[in-house]
Amino acid sequence: MTPKQLVKLSNIIGITAIILLVYWVFTFITIEVFGLKVFRENMTETFYLSVLGILALMAGSLIINVMFNLTRIAENKNKVDENTKPNKRIYLILLAIFPLIGLILFGGDYLTSSKKEKMLIKSAKSILEKNEINSVKLVNYEFTEKYINQTSNILEIYSQTDKNLPSVNLLVKDSINGSPVYLGFNQSNYEKVKDTIMPNKREYLYQTTQVEREYLDKIFSGKSNELRYSNHDGEYELFYPCRKGKKIIVLYFSERQRYGKLGS
Repeated sequence: MTPKQLVKLSNIIGITAIILLVYWVFTFITIEVFGLKVFRENMTETFYLSVLGILALMAGSLIINVMFNLTRIAENKNKVDENTKPNKRIYLILLAIFPLIGLILFGGDYLTSSKKEKMLIKSAKSILEKNEINSVKLVNYEFTEKYINQTSNILEIYSQTDKNLPSVNLLVKDSINGSPVYLGFNQSNYEKVKDTIMPNKREYLYQTTQVEREYLDKIFSGKSNELRYSNHDGEYELFYPCRKGKKIIVLYFSERQRYGKLGS
């Protein structure tokens, strides 16, 4: 291979590496800014490490250009270059790749979220149906030490039974000094109650957003029995109402994950 051919090849490699790096940076910024979860852990890590390969290609092409004196070669082919017109179609294709990458990333994040929603709902439904006795115990809410300890043990069993339900909370509607509030119980409340002579409702207040309060108000007022699923920046949440007669509780399942569900 002649020096001229080597320089031409190094130019192609260098330009290609630069274009790939630009796309990689765009992809990385989009994922980080919007908190998208697209690929599984192995694919995500491989994607991030690929930038090292791109930089290596750029460095290699630069060294080749320096070794074969790109400036002198470029001067000898000025006449050929002057007659070569830039292909606008190529530029348009390169620009069109940006929205395509965005579409793939947001589409992948949507598929990940949709897949997680189905998994959470399926797991929650299965675990409640197979533990009918415990479900009845949970619905019979009363603010007592016995109920809190019993609920804590049941929620711990739930969270350890299914790996798709790492965090489970039980939400109920109550009141403090005549003001309606929502209380939350989880598997860690058992030790908390053991150290307390008399449980205090204030210690179990569940903080909610306005959207969550509106949803819970509809559930506990009997106006709705719909599930509520949401996700944000890798935080997946499912509110699962459970009704036995006139008694209502809401099981709140949540999971935090760094990676998506797509890929191998």
